[in-house]
Amino acid sequence: MADFFNAFEVFEMAEQVERNGSAFYRKAAGAAKDEGLKEVLLQLSGMEQEHVRIFSSMKQELSGQPWAEGFEEENEAVLYLRALASGEVFDQKENPADLVETMSMTDVLRKAIALEKESIAFYTGIKELVPAEFGKGRIDDIIREEMRHVRMLSERLDEMAEF
Repeated sequence: MADFFNAFEVFEMAEQVERNGSAFYRKAAGAAKDEGLKEVLLQLSGMEQEHVRIFSSMKQELSGQPWAEGFEEENEAVLYLRALASGEVFDQKENPADLVETMSMTDVLRKAIALEKESIAFYTGIKELVPAEFGKGRIDDIIREEMRHVRMLSERLDEMAEF
């Protein structure tokens, strides 16, 4: 890993997090027997794909901006993102979709909730690095949507517990 992050690397990581999430939801939808759950999982997969597009767009818009070339090594947000990306908090190289075959749908929902929470933590760190004029609001929107995903998944988990 490099000694510093630049905006390109940060948004590349964000795109990978979202691609992994989308693949996880697609694979889980394929394994779901309940049509309502399958529909929710496919909807979440689509939302994650939209996040990939947003981060990709932000990456393109931000390239060449002086603040985006490299962040100060001792910046608390940079240190936080480095800890996250190092695999100590979550492992970007692990594709959560590979886990679906060995999990019950209850476990899939629990894993999805955990992944969404990890995404929220990661995007909160990214938000600290992005100036308002360069898209901080879009990151806030994604964080709110990831929170909504946690709520949706929690509701489904509660419904499954009722049976």
